[in-house]
Amino acid sequence: MTPTPGLVLPAYARYYGSPVKMVETPDGGMCAWRVSIDNGGWEKANELIDEILFAHEEEIFSLSSEEFVQAVESYRAHYLSGQGPIFALYETVKAIIDAGERERRRLDDRERALVRGIRRKTFVMFEEQLRQQGDPGADPSVGQADN
Repeated sequence: MTPTPGLVLPAYARYYGSPVKMVETPDGGMCAWRVSIDNGGWEKANELIDEILFAHEEEIFSLSSEEFVQAVESYRAHYLSGQGPIFALYETVKAIIDAGERERRRLDDRERALVRGIRRKTFVMFEEQLRQQGDPGADPSVGQADN
């Protein structure tokens, strides 16, 4: 698919709760990748491009790269389970968020910054693992950008 004029790629969205990224292809076209609920990897989702670009639905949102990283990691932490350092960090974030909810308060600035930082770290770690496994949609550089 050819990118829409004026559209800056990569572009990020939340489609009915699921993070989606639209990226330029080597031939100058565009493709979409959606996070898999099954394994946290990337599934081609080109059929969503027009619906996302010309969204009239209340459940489709444009995201910045930082919002995208946070959304992906929140999604992965919610739907996936496993062992190892990534999942230990997911549990750390869950404990921070749960403490705020239990105490019926919003997270303070330090806690929010800690959650954001951990999620950026897990994003890069997860994406690097996906890249090593040959996932063509993996891109750890998104989580390494200064946002």
